[in-house]
Order: sequence, then C-alpha cells, then structure tokens
Amino acid sequence: MIKITSAEFDILSKYIMEISGIALSKGKEYLIETRLNPLMEQLGCTSYLDLHKKAKYDLKKDIEKKIIDAISTNETYFFRDKAPFTLIQHKIIPDLIDRRSKNRAVTKPPIRLWSAANSTGQEIYSIGMALDEIGVTPQKYQIKLLGTDISDAAIAQASYGRYNKFEVARGLDAKRLNRYFTQDGDYWKIKDEIRAMVQFKKMNLMKPFVGLGKFDIILCRNVMIYFTEEDRRKIYTNIAKVLEPDGYLIIGATESLANNSDLFVSKRYLNAVFYQLS
Repeated sequence: MIKITSAEFDILSKYIMEISGIALSKGKEYLIETRLNPLMEQLGCTSYLDLHKKAKYDLKKDIEKKIIDAISTNETYFFRDKAPFTLIQHKIIPDLIDRRSKNRAVTKPPIRLWSAANSTGQEIYSIGMALDEIGVTPQKYQIKLLGTDISDAAIAQASYGRYNKFEVARGLDAKRLNRYFTQDGDYWKIKDEIRAMVQFKKMNLMKPFVGLGKFDIILCRNVMIYFTEEDRRKIYTNIAKVLEPDGYLIIGATESLANNSDLFVSKRYLNAVFYQLS
C-alpha cells in the first residue's frame, strides 16, 4: 500500500472537500490510503499527487466520481438502530395520517419522506417495509419515498435493490426477508411492491436543494460527522426549508443539533428522539 505524505494529504483532503463537502482532518490519512489505493492501482498511479493530477485533468470527471464513491462512507444496514423505525410506525405516521386525513377533499393523504445520504438503499427500503407492515400502501396513500446519495455506485445499487447474503443478514429477520425479497442466485432482490414506492437521486448535500419539494419526514442520520460545523449549519438550514411546518427530522442516535442549529426543537417518544421546527 502506498503511504500518503503530509503534503499529499493536505492537497488531496482539500480536493475531496471541494468535490464532496467531506472534511478529512489530520489523522484520517489511513482512510485515504485504504479507500483510494485500489483506485490508484487501477489507474497506475505512483503517488497521491499523481492521482490528484489525473483527476484534475480528467474532463469527463470519471476519476472524480470514483474518488467520491471510494471516500463516501457506505456503512449501512436494514433497520439500523431500530428505534427510528418504531418511532415512524407507532408515532409519526399515525399522527401525520390523523392530521392529513382531516382534509376530507383529499381521498389519499400524502406521505412524503426523504432519506438523505441514503447509501445503498437499506434505510429507505426499511422505511418502505415499515409502512407496508402498518397498512400504509400506495393503494391508500400518496406515498413519496426519496433516497439520495452523493455516490453514483451507491445510487446504482440502491436503484437495483439487489443485495448479497451478508447484506440481507444485517438487520433483516427471516420473516421480512421472505416477505419482501425474492432470491436471485446468491443474491436477494427487493420485491416490486416496495421498490415501486421509492425514487433515487444523486445529490450532494452541500449543493442547493433544488426541485425536492416539501417533506413530512426527513432522515439525515450518521452523515454530519463528515462535515465541518459551518457546513452542518448550512445543511440543517436547507433541511428546515424543505420540511413541512409540522414535519419531523430524524438524525443519528449519537448526533445532536445542540451546536448546529436553533431552527429545531427536540422531542422524545419512548427511547427515540426526533426534531420539529421551532
């Protein structure tokens, strides 16, 4: 494995910040080395400066996309942390349906949910399964589930909805696996009834939130640790603009908005915390 020098780290971390918004502080040299070495071997690079040069001069930006794919963290699994899904099933969705159903002119109440930094799709598909389990289906409601991520590779896998046996083993019990997936050789593919509920889109959270519309629920979990404090504030400000006045924001279990935004207030249901606009 090629080791990165201090000067190379400064140059490459600045470049990664520019193209993705991901902030890599000193001490994260190992991350660049482990994530980018396979790409360097593929491109025949002799140093990290060589990789940076090739990326800068690649007019098609293919190398830039591969660097983003490699660096962006795709750690995820089905029904991760469990509490948010219990919260959605037993608190948020019933409350939303109760409020949205008061408009008798609306025969199919809308439910719009966005999973930001969605990675390879496990989170948004878990939402789809959770909704189906409580009878919230497209036949009864206007369901819009959106999953976004900065990585082309992650979005491609999410869109296809196909996972290997190790991926489905993380978070899925046998009942859900057999109910919502079909076996495809050594892989499992999400069934059309859930796949049809979801749309996927490539999106950089550091860019303007254009054309998203408004959402009743936004999940932005375990991603803000990769941004600077200033950028976190910007992102939460943009999230507030696309959240319905009575909507819900769910962040990671170990995350807090205390130093990042005064636009939201925290609330608790059982062992889960969620946020609503101040």
